Amino acid sequence: MKTIAPRFRHLLLLLLAVTGALLAGAAPVSAHAALTGSDPKQGAVVEQAPTRVSLTFSEEVAMSDGSVRVLDPAGKRVDTGKTTDLGGTTYGVPLHSGLPDGTFTVAYQVVSADSHPVSGAFTFSIGAPSKTTAALPDQTAGGGVVGGLYGVARYLSYAGFILTVGGAAFVLACWPRGAGVRPVQRVVVGGWITLTGATLAMLLMRGSYTGSGAVGDIFDLTLLGQVLQTKSGAALVSRLLLLAAAALFIAVLFGAYEKRTDPKEKKDLTFGLAIGGAVVAAGLAATWAMAEHASTGIQAGLAMPVDVLHLLSVAAWLGGLTTLLVALYRAPSIEARAVRRFSRVAFCAVCTLAATGLYQSWRQVGSWSALTGTRYGQLLLLKVGLVAVMVGVAWISRKWTGRLSEGLAPEAATTAVIEERTRSEEAVTVPTGGASKGSSSGDAGADAGSGSGAGVDGTSADTDSGAGVDDKRSAQLARQRAALATARDKRMRDADPGRSGLRRSVLTEAGVAVVLLVVTTVLTSTEPGRTEEEAKAVTAAASQRSGPLSLKLPFDTGGQDGKGTLLLDMDPGRTGSNDMHVYVERPNGKAFDIPEVKVSFTLAAKKIGPLPVVPDHIATGHWSASGVQIPVAGDWKIAVTVRTSDIDQVTVNKNVKIG
Repeated sequence: MKTIAPRFRHLLLLLLAVTGALLAGAAPVSAHAALTGSDPKQGAVVEQAPTRVSLTFSEEVAMSDGSVRVLDPAGKRVDTGKTTDLGGTTYGVPLHSGLPDGTFTVAYQVVSADSHPVSGAFTFSIGAPSKTTAALPDQTAGGGVVGGLYGVARYLSYAGFILTVGGAAFVLACWPRGAGVRPVQRVVVGGWITLTGATLAMLLMRGSYTGSGAVGDIFDLTLLGQVLQTKSGAALVSRLLLLAAAALFIAVLFGAYEKRTDPKEKKDLTFGLAIGGAVVAAGLAATWAMAEHASTGIQAGLAMPVDVLHLLSVAAWLGGLTTLLVALYRAPSIEARAVRRFSRVAFCAVCTLAATGLYQSWRQVGSWSALTGTRYGQLLLLKVGLVAVMVGVAWISRKWTGRLSEGLAPEAATTAVIEERTRSEEAVTVPTGGASKGSSSGDAGADAGSGSGAGVDGTSADTDSGAGVDDKRSAQLARQRAALATARDKRMRDADPGRSGLRRSVLTEAGVAVVLLVVTTVLTSTEPGRTEEEAKAVTAAASQRSGPLSLKLPFDTGGQDGKGTLLLDMDPGRTGSNDMHVYVERPNGKAFDIPEVKVSFTLAAKKIGPLPVVPDHIATGHWSASGVQIPVAGDWKIAVTVRTSDIDQVTVNKNVKIG
């Protein structure tokens, strides 16, 4: 006869190995907030030492003192360590005075709005570039040993949530008799223990994960205190409190609920458990929604409840599937009615998953290019493919469920044959033990009768010895009967082809679900496609912004001494306030004065302008204006009017990009 349990264990070990390989191969957490600008700019050479370094990100970040470090060419810190919020998504750190010339290194490590760490570095120079000995850690935020352990804990927390919520829902909604089945109890309790342990581990590792990445900092109570003041820390603590309520729910489900025999009392308790369990489950799901992707970006107020519904649907489907698999392999029997109920629950869960997943995909991806051109979009496509495979296998499981329902009568006949065979085996086994017992008793009596000097003590010793033998034989017989009962239950499970087929299809679903959960875990730690594309666009726009403008415009008013060249300089040549200088030269390059110079700026695309600027005469052939305001970035038309006499003037135009 083929054995199923060892095969089940082997497949489970294989799935766990695949899970470990996928988690081990996962890259460190991607940055969820991108650095889009800085002052001084990356690689810039400034003449005077700045009093502050500012950084601008694509979204708001959490920044504490020490999150930004500025190192001089010798590797010594020159910042005050006190970071300040400059408004919007810009943050700054003051610098000490008297900085030397050379190349400075700016290193930052912050936490994005969806709880993931972000780190990086850039350089700028004062006076002139120089060699620098600033040493920066090779490890990026969220990487290393702590990053790997945190990723495993994240995966286990999802798995524990699914088993706890899905297993309990399977018992209440589909198979109330399962509350008294030990393997089903182990699934739910094991899920609770896994979720609790993973949550505690994540809480301890959080400070090191978003900070130094050192293993020794895991048990740093100072870091733990800082974590408790963050959004992620509050979510993890809330999860632990809700898990305490979940423990009470599990105790009632597998205690008082299972022992209730009165139908009315059991119905009332079922209703109470359903309401209480739904509240606790939704609260647990909300601890993810409030601290991760759903809490940031567009439509966060709608995205968080949708994310809660999505997580609950995943738990109802995959958790119930795991519980059904365990019941098919380990429980003595499971009613076809329970399997049909779960099939309906799973169908509703999959429909909910499709609706909520479609919304989340639009919200996190936003465009076809992000779906195919970003890591998040590619992982999302892989997840959709795995879900499609699971739905296909689930359709096969529904067919086996129908066959299981139709095969109830033959199953009863099969059970009768197996029980008859088992009774025959017991008939052979039990007399063997009885004969041994009788023989031993006879020998003991003969020894007692033949003893010439046997007194009361000797008789007592023989009696105690006989009692010991009886206890030993009884225990042996009990073990034999338990083994026979186990073998009988296993033969009953294996003898039904409908049940065997359902087990195989459900096991396949569970295997795909393990890989699906890995992909989902990696997906939650990957920068959303929409955010990545927006950050790229902002970075590209920042890189395309014009620097100081220098225009050379020849002119000819047509009058006497009306030819020359006009030089216009604008610094910094960006939106905001600018300094403008205008120089007028004759064809031979010598500066000369003219009666009037006027400048105007027009942005036709935004219907802005013309914005007039009348510079002041500073010196021969030199005009200047301060505080020239460029309100928005774009392709501006600069019009310069040059008048060389009372009647001779000309306007020359130049289109330039000002960012």
